[in-house]
Amino acid sequence: MVPVSDQPLFGRVVLVSGPEALLAERAVERLVRQACAERPSASVTKVEADDLDAGGLAEVTGGSLFAEESVVVVQQLSDLDPALFDAVLAFTAQPSDDLALVLVHPGGVKGKALLDKLKKARVEVVDCPTIKAWELPQFAAAEARLLGGRIDRSTADRLVEALGSDARAVAGAVRQLLADADDRTITEAAVRRYFAGRADVTSFTVADRVMAGRRNEALGALRWALETGVAPVLVTSALANALRAQGRYTEFAGQRMRDGDLARELGVPPFKVKEIVQRSREWTPRGLASSLQLVAEADAAVKGQAADPAFALERMVMGVTGLRGRRPDSGMGR
Repeated sequence: MVPVSDQPLFGRVVLVSGPEALLAERAVERLVRQACAERPSASVTKVEADDLDAGGLAEVTGGSLFAEESVVVVQQLSDLDPALFDAVLAFTAQPSDDLALVLVHPGGVKGKALLDKLKKARVEVVDCPTIKAWELPQFAAAEARLLGGRIDRSTADRLVEALGSDARAVAGAVRQLLADADDRTITEAAVRRYFAGRADVTSFTVADRVMAGRRNEALGALRWALETGVAPVLVTSALANALRAQGRYTEFAGQRMRDGDLARELGVPPFKVKEIVQRSREWTPRGLASSLQLVAEADAAVKGQAADPAFALERMVMGVTGLRGRRPDSGMGR
């Protein structure tokens, strides 16, 4: 859970900043609940930044005709008209005692000038950073505890393996599984029962089978994925991430590191570390570099530069599996 100050919100401005949308949404919900608990008669207004002009900004920060006190949430601050930056900064310097203002910025470069000035003005900031892949099993366990349930580490690993790196999907799965668990405990059997064969799982399945050199299985998984609606770009993304993680491992090979620490460095869940270590003998730096080039070409194709994305992906799978295990002095693949 993202920490939120328990100080009174009226007469203050809070900036919720960061790319993890799930955490940002939860932070905003908590802030609004807190403000409404402080002043139950306050009105609540949520507005998109790109819908505001000077008059609109003055209106939402000036209170409601029907309520003297108001809670205002400005979403997507990155889209705010730059002409309004000074007005926002002026208001944050002297906020009204009858207003609780929450500004939400998704991070990134757009609108960063305003973001930096707000932070420099010592506006309270609630950070919502991206939940890294290696953190997701811990996140799943924390979600279960928050809901009064439990999930052990190996089961959390299996859940993340099934769902990939989408924190929102993991949170939703934990809630669904706990709702159906008799003793509020999520089991591996339940994970397999609910999520085996999910369409959005197969991009990772394709990548795993390619990395293992199982060409025919990878092609079969690819065709099934495309037939069930998986976006081709998810396949190229999953394989690119797998290749990059394998390449990063070469920097740490031979070092004595715990799986959790190594997972953090590689940007993968801890349960993937063993696979990467085992596959390090099967991939050369040249093979990884050439494979990434093939994936980049396929990625360009599926984004519109080729008439047949499926053919581009199949060619990618054939090419990458052919590079696995190839040594510079042999010229032959396995």
